Amino acid sequence: MPTQPLVRLADLPSLLWAFTESDFSTFVLPNTGFGLLAALVAPTLTDCSEAPSALGLLLQASPRILLFNWGNLLVFDLANQRLPESVVEDAVNKPWRPLPRGQISPTQTRQLLLAAVAAVWTVSSLLGVGAECALILVLTWMYNDLHGGDELCRDLIIALAYDLYLVSSLRIALATTGTCDNVSFAKRGYQWRAMIVGVIATTMQIQDLRDQAGDRKRGRKTWPLVVGELSRQWIAGCVVCWSVVCAGFWQVPAPVAAAVVALGAWIGVCVLRGRADVAAWRVWCLWQLVLYTLPACSLL
Repeated sequence: MPTQPLVRLADLPSLLWAFTESDFSTFVLPNTGFGLLAALVAPTLTDCSEAPSALGLLLQASPRILLFNWGNLLVFDLANQRLPESVVEDAVNKPWRPLPRGQISPTQTRQLLLAAVAAVWTVSSLLGVGAECALILVLTWMYNDLHGGDELCRDLIIALAYDLYLVSSLRIALATTGTCDNVSFAKRGYQWRAMIVGVIATTMQIQDLRDQAGDRKRGRKTWPLVVGELSRQWIAGCVVCWSVVCAGFWQVPAPVAAAVVALGAWIGVCVLRGRADVAAWRVWCLWQLVLYTLPACSLL
């Protein structure tokens, strides 16, 4: 029986970072950006009568929003990467992760997960979003342990989780700055949330384009593997369509709308050409953040 790798306490911070490093810039930062940008237009999206200052958001709220998003991402990544089929997949798609590299065993990862769930829920509760965190944990369980991530419903689970992350980020921003403790969304806010869920659910498949080899080996049902090349046309069309719809919804100035649509079109071209799937995924994450600026841009 092989011995488990020794995990020293001094190595723990770098090990935890290694679990989440590849998702930090593409997930944590856009979610944090949404919380800060949405807070700047809080009266438009919520029942708050005023918006916090940009300086207050940057100095007070951003560290807490980052902590919330990174902590919940850590729980997801520990739950996801510890599974036997995930180790097999990551050995093909992401061999630099801790488990394929033999830095930690699945059993030790499970033990870390137990501690992380308790710690992250406690921190989230102190930040005023304990209920949202609990729902995120349920979706994490459905995605990983119930193998929802291996079925076509994976994109819907991801989209619902995104909504919880984004709403929590906004709540933390407003509570931290003392702007509004009990946030209720206005009609405009609910409409915007629904649109973002639609954006994620219909275009998130772009990340699966780069991972097809490992997903096929695992037996995962992703949009690109199920419908083949048609998925590229679907993703490209949806990105362009949502660019137009979101810009129109917020009635932003023409130069802003043109820039959003141009960025969406560039992503569409990259996806259709099929030669830069990793780059297209990263630009998609940037496009997502650009969409989050539209409410603020509508006030220009």
